[in-house]
Amino acid sequence: MKSVIDCLNFRNYFKSTRTRILLLYLLTLIGVVAIATPIFQFLFLSAVDERVRADLSEELEKFEESYQQWNAQTPDTKAALTDFIDEFLAETRPEDDNFHLMILDNQLHQAKPTPLPQIIQSHPELMPRWLTLETPIHGTLAVDDPKIGSVIYKSYLLEVNEQPRGLFVTVHLSAGERAEAWAAVLIFIEVACGVILVAFLLAWMASGQLLKPVQQLAKTAKIINEDNLNQRLVVKGTGELAELASTFNIMMDRVQTAFENQRSFTNDVSHELRTPITIIQGHLDVMSADPKEQAETLTVVFSELERMKRLVNDMILLVKAEQDNFLYLEEINLKRFVQEVFSKAIILADRNWQLEITAEGSFWGDRQRLTGAWMNLVQNAIQHTDLEDTVELGCAVSKNTLRFWVRDTGEGIAKGDQQHIFNRFARVKNDRRASEGVGLGLTIVVAIMRAHGGYVELSSEVGVGSTFTLICPRKYQKEVDQ
Repeated sequence: MKSVIDCLNFRNYFKSTRTRILLLYLLTLIGVVAIATPIFQFLFLSAVDERVRADLSEELEKFEESYQQWNAQTPDTKAALTDFIDEFLAETRPEDDNFHLMILDNQLHQAKPTPLPQIIQSHPELMPRWLTLETPIHGTLAVDDPKIGSVIYKSYLLEVNEQPRGLFVTVHLSAGERAEAWAAVLIFIEVACGVILVAFLLAWMASGQLLKPVQQLAKTAKIINEDNLNQRLVVKGTGELAELASTFNIMMDRVQTAFENQRSFTNDVSHELRTPITIIQGHLDVMSADPKEQAETLTVVFSELERMKRLVNDMILLVKAEQDNFLYLEEINLKRFVQEVFSKAIILADRNWQLEITAEGSFWGDRQRLTGAWMNLVQNAIQHTDLEDTVELGCAVSKNTLRFWVRDTGEGIAKGDQQHIFNRFARVKNDRRASEGVGLGLTIVVAIMRAHGGYVELSSEVGVGSTFTLICPRKYQKEVDQ
């Protein structure tokens, strides 16, 4: 059983991103070395062959120069040619694996160094070709013997009285250079393997540091639950991984906010629904057969059901406010829109109504949603004012913003209440006026303005009055050519 678990863990190890990256890196390095090795071998051998041919050409030029000098000063006889050959071979020392052959009258006269390798003496093509050759020739002959390799040769024709009498052949056996080349290739492979090993170890350590934010992200994600949403990653440096950590933290901020809002919303809604349900159940439990009492009970029940209906509708509106298709944007005439809202407001209650418009043109927005938000503020102002109080609606446009406000001279709001008045189901402390709403009006206003890219501003003083202002950024506004 343990071996099976170890095997599974081993397989999972090779499924990790770090291991896959390193294996890909290792395979890439091995592939590069595998391609570079034959190229290195080819270039090395080509350089060696080129050097060998250059050496042979140089030795041939030296012989030709000596031969031309001798031929210009000495009688053209076979004996003199033989003396020249013996003297030249005695004074020269061929490079390693090089041989000088002197052929006279189709016979090997002398070679240096001696003895010649058996493969040269017994080869069915080389010696017969050189012994019968009457013209100089250069060539390369591949030999099966690994001690010889290939035979590279160049020749020079010797003449007496303008008649071919012999041949000078300089020969090189490539086995030594080939062995050196293979040794160099092996050294290259050994060095490359060492470099690959060191690079792999360095990459292993570097990848561990580079992928540490990803591992921390996985660990953090594993320990996050509904009771532990405050875990965040430490953002260090810059780059993609730092951006990933920062994005994860931003996402967790949104998740935590949404989860807390959902939890708070659920708790608030359950609390708000419990009250009307309790009232309905209590009245129905004690309702008697008396028609008058039944009518009173039904009135209470219908009132509470209407309250529940408004609560559910407001909840649905708040949920829709978070959706992309919540708004239906259209071009709205600013002055006409303000006048429409004002005409709806003045029929709600008897107040000292006033209107102030300092803006013209058009803007883009959702007419229905903005009207609802503004009317919510109007109803809030009516609720907290008396008959003799003033309620003012107004609109103004600055360079970057569009502002709609409701200003009243009512009782005002204490500073301590201003901090939470926009929360769901919030109630003002010591509120002497009974509210017909369910405590979601201002929350809905905030949601509508947030959907428009704006916000709600409050300025209030107890005993003086309050001013609620709807503020939209200019990006939702479109001026009309005058």
